[in-house]
Amino acid sequence: MAKAKKKSGLISHGIAAQNRKARFDYKIGETFEAGLVLVGPEVKSLRAGRAALSDAWAGERDGEIYLFNAYIPEWQAGSVVAHFEPRRPRKLLLHKKQVATLTGATNREGSTVVPLDIHFNERGIAKVLIGMAEGKKQHDKRATIAERDWNRDKARLMRDKG
Repeated sequence: MAKAKKKSGLISHGIAAQNRKARFDYKIGETFEAGLVLVGPEVKSLRAGRAALSDAWAGERDGEIYLFNAYIPEWQAGSVVAHFEPRRPRKLLLHKKQVATLTGATNREGSTVVPLDIHFNERGIAKVLIGMAEGKKQHDKRATIAERDWNRDKARLMRDKG
């Protein structure tokens, strides 16, 4: 009888890191899925779910879109020492029309490009979901909180009555 393999706890597909504050702080418009240029140990660190996108943003540099200030820590378990910066700019892979759309929107409309999550697709490739975002005012944030509280109370009432 064959022994069952122990699960390693690594993410093969699904969300590896999420920017939960982005949808609260910004109104998200159009979203794009972009490829992410990574080195080997960064992929392992992402698969372990150790990345953070809380202060990350995307912007244009030399006609290409980069992900800035995303935290992907060093992979500690590896025997090969790979010295890379945890918050280094990482190139995003997009089509030329998408790059033109994003740079035009940030230059003209004053919106920003925010990463919403890093996930692995069905093929196991790391992708970043980025969105064109406009900042919310304080009263918009209060309205979001009130709507979220009302939806929670409404669900609680429906659950108790049903």
